[in-house]
Amino acid sequence: MIARVRLGSGLVLMVFLANHLINHALGIHSLAWMEAGRRVFDLVWRSTPGTVVLCAALVVHLGLVFWALYRRSSLAMPARDWVQLVLGLTIPVLVAEHIAGTRGAHELFGVNDTYPYVVYALWIDTPWKGVLQSILVVTAWLHGCLGIHFWLRLKPWYARWQWGAFGLALLIPILALAGFVGAGIDVARLAQSPDWLPELIASTGVGPVFNELTAFMQRAQLWTVAGTVALVALVLIARWLRAVAAARRKAPQLTYPDGRLVDIMPGATVLETSRMAGIPHASVCGGRGRCSTCRVRLGHGRDDVEPPDTDEQKVLERIGSPPNVRLACQVRPTTDLAVTPLLPAHAGPADAAITPRTTGAGREQEIAVLFADLRDFTTLSEANLPYDTVFVLNRYFEAMGHAIEGAGGRIDKFIGDGVMALFGVDGAVDDGCRKALDATTAMGQALDALNRSLAKEIDQPLRLGIGLHAGPAVIGEMGYGDTMHMTAIGDVVNTASRLEGATKDLSCDLVVSERVVELAGVPAMPGLPHELAVRGKRETLRVRAISNLAGTPKL
Repeated sequence: MIARVRLGSGLVLMVFLANHLINHALGIHSLAWMEAGRRVFDLVWRSTPGTVVLCAALVVHLGLVFWALYRRSSLAMPARDWVQLVLGLTIPVLVAEHIAGTRGAHELFGVNDTYPYVVYALWIDTPWKGVLQSILVVTAWLHGCLGIHFWLRLKPWYARWQWGAFGLALLIPILALAGFVGAGIDVARLAQSPDWLPELIASTGVGPVFNELTAFMQRAQLWTVAGTVALVALVLIARWLRAVAAARRKAPQLTYPDGRLVDIMPGATVLETSRMAGIPHASVCGGRGRCSTCRVRLGHGRDDVEPPDTDEQKVLERIGSPPNVRLACQVRPTTDLAVTPLLPAHAGPADAAITPRTTGAGREQEIAVLFADLRDFTTLSEANLPYDTVFVLNRYFEAMGHAIEGAGGRIDKFIGDGVMALFGVDGAVDDGCRKALDATTAMGQALDALNRSLAKEIDQPLRLGIGLHAGPAVIGEMGYGDTMHMTAIGDVVNTASRLEGATKDLSCDLVVSERVVELAGVPAMPGLPHELAVRGKRETLRVRAISNLAGTPKL
C-alpha cells in the first residue's frame, strides 16, 4: 500500500510539473501565449479539488521520503537510490521561495502573479534566482523521471518505448527553459519602456505589500531549510537509537551458500542485510518487491519466516515459484535463516519476471527453438590470428544477438560459433513461431551487412546454417552460481539442433519444420519440402529447406 501511495502521489506531482513546464514552453512563441496558458493551468490546479489533490500529494510524497529513510535498516544502497533520495530532499529547499512568491503571494497578499511579473522578478530584478529556478526545474524533473523509469522498466512493453520516453523526458525541460529564455527576452525589451514597469506593478498589486511579501518569502525559505534539516536529523537520531537497542539483543544470523554468517539487524530484510555486509545481490527495482530478481531459496529457519503478503504473493505466483522461494526484499527474518540467491548479482531488467516464468522448478511449454551455426569457421580461424578470430566472432555474435532480440527472441546461449535462441517463452507458441521466422530473415540481412563490413578482414564471406523447430520443452532456471539462467531442454531442442546440421546435407541456409510453418500460419512458405530422418526418431519429420535466408517471409 505504501508503495502504491508513493507512486500515486509522485505521478500527481509529475503531471503538475509537466503541465507547468509545457506552460513555460509557450514562451518560445510569446509572453502572451504563456499568460494565456497560465489561465488554463490555474483553472485546474488553483481550483479547490486541484489544490487539495496537489497539496495532499506533496505532503504524502515528502512524508514517505522520510519514512523510507527511517525504515531502511541500512544506508547502504545503490548509487541510483542515493541520487533519487538527495534530489527528493533538495527539491523542497529549492521550491519553497518560488511557491511563496507565486501561490503564497496570490492567496495571502492578493497579488496577481502573472507571467510578466514572475519573469521580470527572475530575469531582471534577481537573475540569480532565475538560475536557481532553472536548477529546480531540472532537479525536480530528473527526480520524477528516475522514479517513473524504475517503475516502468519492469513492464514488458517498456523496452520498445524507453528511448521515445527518454526523448520526451529530455525535450520537455529543454523547451521549458527555452520558453523561459524567450519570455525573459520579451520582458527585457518591454522593460525598456519607462511606463511598462509602473503599469506592471499596478496591475499585479505587489507595490503596497512588497516589503511584507519579501519578508514572507525569506521566512518560507528559512523555515523550509530548517524543517528539512531537522527532519533528517530526527530520522538519523531515531535510526541510531534503534541500532543501540538492537545491539543489546543477540541478533539472528543469515547464512549464505559459501558458509558466511551475517548478523541481521531488527527489521532488516534479507536484501538489506546483504547490502550491509557488502554481499552483491541482484535487485532491479531497488527492493520494492516488483521485479523478483532478488529472489532467494530459503533453507533452515524458513518455518519461522512470516508468510508473504498479498503483493509479494502475486509476484511469486507470476514467476511460478515453489513454497521455499521468496523475495529477499520482503523477507524480514527474526531468527537464524539460510538463504541462497537464485540470480547472479548482475541480473538486469531482462531477468525480471513480468510474465509467468520458472524459479527453481520447471514447467512444460510449447516453444520455438532456433539453432544457428557458422559454416567452415574452423578453416577461417586456422587462417587468422587468435585476436582476429575473436574479433570476427564477437562481431558475429553482436549481429546475430541484435537480430534475434529485435525479432522478439531470447538468446539462450552461444556455443562455440553457434547460437541457440528461444521464441514464445513469454507468450503463445504461434506468435513465437512467427517471430522466429522473422528472426531468420533478420539474421540473414545482418550477416550480409557483416560480410560487407568484414570484406577486407576475411578471405571468404561468412555463411550461416539455421535449424528451426517447435514443440514442448521443459523451461526453468538451470545451472550453478553465476551460470544459472533460464533455459529449455527436451526433444524440441535436440531436433532443432539436428535440423541445423541438416542444412549441410541439403545445401541450404535454413531448415524449418512443418510444425513451425503451421503454427506461424504462413499461407505459402517457400522452400523445397523434404521428409527428413532425424536421429533418435522412428518417424520422418516434414521440413522445408530454404536455400537463401532472404527468402523467408516477413510476418
